[in-house]
Amino acid sequence: MTTTPAHATAADLLALSPVIPVVVVDDAEHAVPLAEALLRGGVPVIELTLRTPAALAAIERVAAEVPGIVIGAGTVTAPEHAEQAAKAGAAFLVTPGSTDRVLNAAEDTGLPFLPGAATVSEAMRLAERGLTSLKFFPAEAAGGVDYLKSIGGPLPGLRFCPTGGITPATAPHYLALPNVGCVGGSWLAPKDALASGDWGRIEELARAASAL
Repeated sequence: MTTTPAHATAADLLALSPVIPVVVVDDAEHAVPLAEALLRGGVPVIELTLRTPAALAAIERVAAEVPGIVIGAGTVTAPEHAEQAAKAGAAFLVTPGSTDRVLNAAEDTGLPFLPGAATVSEAMRLAERGLTSLKFFPAEAAGGVDYLKSIGGPLPGLRFCPTGGITPATAPHYLALPNVGCVGGSWLAPKDALASGDWGRIEELARAASAL
């Protein structure tokens, strides 16, 4: 089963790849060849979002069958999601926002996680809990590169994985910021490529992303 090392932290997640693929899987059968294509392209991490009935089964399949990739569960929006994802074999969790109940549940799993923040106050609240590696979501809608640049001064101890609306063209601008460790990108696994099983295309997109 794929896991991050026992000593892994959320900060380690930000260093796995310039881009963390954020993927919605409708068919659990797609999960393993998808993960293998990402690995061949040089991307050793994937975030499967809990937005479909197939998500937990997909996480379980990847965790069991693709030992070279770090599999995470995204869109953790309820306490039970954290426990379910951990039982399925997720090695990390990602939340789009941060409520106390969700944060407590994520911490209870013992897994590293990236809690979501979109405002300075949210980021400060997370920092008070000792959480300093965060997801910035929805990145483009919430102010994008300029916003993250502007909060770097008053919040120098925080680093982010911005996600939401980021493209291959805009990703380098985020990655150039000192408070950004990586970005989340949905472009690595387009819906049409997943549906048609075009794993070669996904491998090419991963190779380009790993070079950013």
